[in-house]
Amino acid sequence: SASEFQGQGNTVQRTDHNMLEEENERMVDHLSSKVQALKSVLFYIEELTIDIGQEVRYQNKMLNEMDTDFDSGGSFLSSTMARLTALTNKGHHRVMLYLVLFCMFVFFVAWYIIKTR
Repeated sequence: SASEFQGQGNTVQRTDHNMLEEENERMVDHLSSKVQALKSVLFYIEELTIDIGQEVRYQNKMLNEMDTDFDSGGSFLSSTMARLTALTNKGHHRVMLYLVLFCMFVFFVAWYIIKTR
């Protein structure tokens, strides 16, 4: 009878041990799926940061090109203003009158086009 009791105790211990093993396996599987999810999130974040870095480099390149364009445009406007100043200083009033009338005509045409839309 004592051997029966010991046998039952071993069976109970084995059953408890098996249950713990199964629970451990479930927990390991659950942890493994969480690790996989974290890895995929980290991969996505890494790809996103690479894309952001590429976009920043592209935008910096565009800004540098715009800076160059604005510098050349500013130089062009400065030289044009110098020519206009020279024209007014030389007393070419008729040329200035034509220039002012032309500018007024252009603004009137632009205003008319915008108004009729």
